[in-house]
Amino acid sequence: MNRALVLQAAAHLLAYPDERFWARLPLIREAALPYFTDFIGRAEELGAGELAAHYVETFDLRRRCCLYLTYYTDGDTRRRGESLARLKGRYRAAGWELCDELPDYLPVMLEFGALDASGEALLREHRPALDLLERSLTELGSPYASVIGRICAILPPLTAAERRTAETLAMSGPPAESVGVYG
Repeated sequence: MNRALVLQAAAHLLAYPDERFWARLPLIREAALPYFTDFIGRAEELGAGELAAHYVETFDLRRRCCLYLTYYTDGDTRRRGESLARLKGRYRAAGWELCDELPDYLPVMLEFGALDASGEALLREHRPALDLLERSLTELGSPYASVIGRICAILPPLTAAERRTAETLAMSGPPAESVGVYG
């Protein structure tokens, strides 16, 4: 198995299903078979409109199905801003400059993992969030669960500490911050 190819293909499959997504799908089918056969078949079965609606409903409207991985550990807090700045610094150190996406957007992290030696370590650091995302997508019956499952399968298994972190995140959700609110 070519890990870089799997990560690159997963990055494309987890992007919003616009015209570029559909144009790349035949290439991904050829290059990444059999890893994403189930997802690709389901995407084609749903079609462009229904898959786009599912994407928005799943990733934009459900807190537990967020593709911005620092959200799981930092929520919408000031700490998340610090995490995002650290990620940007890591990308810069590797010669990467981001244009349009936040640095914790999973497709960006997957591309980094595919193209830079330090990228897989970055994904491993967010392993509890990936586990929670996979679980949430599986419970939802989303075809995207198989894509996240493939990513998790090529990373080392969760450690006991990471499993506890994932369980805590599953029970409590992302942290919240009340700035300037007095009780």
